[in-house]
Amino acid sequence: MTEDGATQDDADEEEGLTYAETGVDIDASEAATKALIGAAGDFEGDYAGLVDIGDQYLALATDGVGTKLLVAEAIDDYSTIGIDCMAMNANDLLAAGVEPVAFVDYLAVEAPDEATSEDIGAGLREGAKRAGVALVGGETAVMPDVIKGLDIAGTCAGLAPKDAVFPGEAEAGDAIVGWPSSGIHSNGLTLAREAATRDHEYTDPFPPNPDRSIAEELLEPTRIYSEVLAPLREAETHAAAHVTGGGWTNLTRMGAFRYEITDPFDPQPVFEFVQSEGNVDDEEMHRTFNMGTGFVAALPEADAEAVVAASEDARIIGRVEDGEEAVAIRGLELRE
Repeated sequence: MTEDGATQDDADEEEGLTYAETGVDIDASEAATKALIGAAGDFEGDYAGLVDIGDQYLALATDGVGTKLLVAEAIDDYSTIGIDCMAMNANDLLAAGVEPVAFVDYLAVEAPDEATSEDIGAGLREGAKRAGVALVGGETAVMPDVIKGLDIAGTCAGLAPKDAVFPGEAEAGDAIVGWPSSGIHSNGLTLAREAATRDHEYTDPFPPNPDRSIAEELLEPTRIYSEVLAPLREAETHAAAHVTGGGWTNLTRMGAFRYEITDPFDPQPVFEFVQSEGNVDDEEMHRTFNMGTGFVAALPEADAEAVVAASEDARIIGRVEDGEEAVAIRGLELRE
């Protein structure tokens, strides 16, 4: 028994989840990525690899959907997965100041299934429409000895005049403009799935909105931020960030500054649900998820106001300040 009379089993059930405990250690992942980059050699670019082709850069980004696939598998609905795959790649190019132009996918399966492939293809087509890119083919590999179920990844190519690419480094005094996310996007699903299924099935009604199932809420497609590029290019944009794995610590990719976030977008109900069901603390939530804000940019105050005026749903959410590298948000101090 514990001091309050509860059994040890009860105490264990109430234990808060962390991303590392559910199987994804962000620190270990970043260390492994740095080791890979170190072995492969230096390259230009952060969110996208940049290739000098004269007066332009050819940019390439590659990414997948992660364990969001397991939610789709649980309800046998892959219709939105292609949108996510497109978004995770296109948004990284946009964060570099690059216009996405073409996309190629790689689908690896344990066994081919016509209906699943059709669903994924429809999602890719819709994602390409939202991103304004051309689908230029792909590859399907059947590998029963390697793959259990399926995995999908893709590569997005983009082009940008050299003077259009964002420098990638914020400046002290910059305003931070933010755009809302569409929900959980495609990061942190290992933690979200564990939390959501502690006491529920994926097919259960989503408590904040019983007209949708829990799976439908988790599968809400990642927003593609194509519309942000034009106003950001017209302004003196110093850097931008796609809020993905690592949550709000992604802002430190814009440079070693203190990021004071004073007016973030409210988290959607899915985040409150995951936090409550998994007993996840505030810091872990902000280190794992976008928490309502999916894309940010750092630029001078006057330019920031112009970008907000030209955008349908953007607003100034904070400031870049000199100081120890950290992201200050909702009473938290987040550091790498």
